[in-house]
Amino acid sequence: MTDAGRRLVERYLALATDPDPDAYLAQFDDDAVVEDEGRRHEGIGAVRAWWAAVPEVGYAVRSIEVSGDGHRAVVEVSGDFPGSPVLLEHGFGLGSDGRIRVLAIRPLTP
Repeated sequence: MTDAGRRLVERYLALATDPDPDAYLAQFDDDAVVEDEGRRHEGIGAVRAWWAAVPEVGYAVRSIEVSGDGHRAVVEVSGDFPGSPVLLEHGFGLGSDGRIRVLAIRPLTP
């Protein structure tokens, strides 16, 4: 695991709870794709709308590792939603400029 990869994931999670979307969204490519809860959000406008609709949650990182050409983080997500807390896998695919090209959030599978 590179320190840069760990910093990217930790920065993503810190900015995900920040009320100002600009720094959070600046982490994404303009044509980024976010997959969450079985839905696909394509392009920065769709990512912005998705982020605005996510309920207020807390994150606790359980692990971060290199995965293919990106990184995989196991994160405990807690908040006011059914089944809280839940362990989710966050898969990060990076573009050539180091910004997030793909973010895939899925339930942790054994």
